[in-house]
Amino acid sequence: MMERAKILLIYTGGTIGMVKHYKTGSLTAFDFTTLQKNIPELFQLDCDITTVSFKYPIDSSNMNPKYWEKIAVLIGNNYSKFDGFVVLHGSDTMSYTASALSFMLENLAKPIIFTGSQLPIGDLRTDAKENLITAIQIASLKEKGRPVVREVGLYFEYKLYRGNRTTKINAEHFQAFRSMNYPTLLESGVNLKINHPYLLDPGDVEDLVVHTKMVPNVGVLKLFPGITREFIETVLGTKSLKALVLETYGAGNAFTDDWFLNLLKEAIQRGLHIINVTQCVGGEVAMGQYKTSESLRRIQLINGKDITTESAITKAMYLLGKGVTSQDFRTFFETPLHGEMHQN
Repeated sequence: MMERAKILLIYTGGTIGMVKHYKTGSLTAFDFTTLQKNIPELFQLDCDITTVSFKYPIDSSNMNPKYWEKIAVLIGNNYSKFDGFVVLHGSDTMSYTASALSFMLENLAKPIIFTGSQLPIGDLRTDAKENLITAIQIASLKEKGRPVVREVGLYFEYKLYRGNRTTKINAEHFQAFRSMNYPTLLESGVNLKINHPYLLDPGDVEDLVVHTKMVPNVGVLKLFPGITREFIETVLGTKSLKALVLETYGAGNAFTDDWFLNLLKEAIQRGLHIINVTQCVGGEVAMGQYKTSESLRRIQLINGKDITTESAITKAMYLLGKGVTSQDFRTFFETPLHGEMHQN
């Protein structure tokens, strides 16, 4: 008889952990110590669930690298004791946290499944129960004695995505997330349909290494028609700025005014890492495909390829935290570390 999987459920905060009082309509925090009592369906899962909550659960709008460190350390300290992990998180910044954890947990070979909900767990029409139950089930899946999922995933509304490939695309619909540039890893219907070819295979990895130093001196600049020189100068002149995600048009294109290109070139020469990421929800940067991106290639912008902005930000923080050299920063950024971008 196969041993039951052991799952650690981590509640950080967010809508999924709230219950609405049926008389007053007020929201209060759900008591996760009584999880299986309140959701008896969990008894049907072939796993044992242990729960832990942040002492002070937070709205995900307040999420920051200190909380990422807390989650990463919590997983690291319990890594040998559990077969899988489910992180309950507010949906607004879930893609950022899932991306960050994918870089912070080196040699990961167990499932870390993020999930949340658009409605509180006690609401009549809630999506919380299905998301929670299936996320736990996915974290428990094994084939030939090893976990099916061996990466950071994000499960929402019947689909499991690679965490560092996701973006929140809707504030109202239950299908709140999409992975525009990478296929779904699993789909939940009558059965769980696992898309094995798209799962990350870390191979035979060494012991888990938890990286906790994330340097937040990163910025995002989204181009738009009419953006002024003064504004760009102010952003590029930020004293503590070490990396900038530049959201360009289409396949990595930008306007070609000399003053703009000169400002970028001077900033790069000062040591600022500038990463070219498309502001489109799907597709990728292809510098040199058009004249309007060839100039960016010539001044040595880093090619963000098909990475999401969320993943680009957290990857930059991670590489800055590792203290890599300027040349190595470019090399590592343009190389997929945990499936966050395609391989050339």
